[in-house]
Amino acid sequence: MPKYVIEREIPGAGQLSAEQLQAISQTSCGVLRNMGPEIQWVNSYVTADKIYCVYNAPNEDMIREHAKQGGFPANAVNRVARVIDPVTAE
Repeated sequence: MPKYVIEREIPGAGQLSAEQLQAISQTSCGVLRNMGPEIQWVNSYVTADKIYCVYNAPNEDMIREHAKQGGFPANAVNRVARVIDPVTAE
């Protein structure tokens, strides 16, 4: 299944409380349940003013539909071409 990195511009994201992040996560999971098992949230990274999310999905349209239904921005959606890590150097 293709993997995507989604950039969400959310001013002040790094200042969101644990409760706010929990509410965002719950909303996302609810939308995912309704959309079915074809789209999967892997994890997200919260920075000062953005959240970067990693998803598995069959296509970009499904990623954008999740954002629309959840009320989340999806400022950039990039399909992952390859994954590298320290083992790649060996």
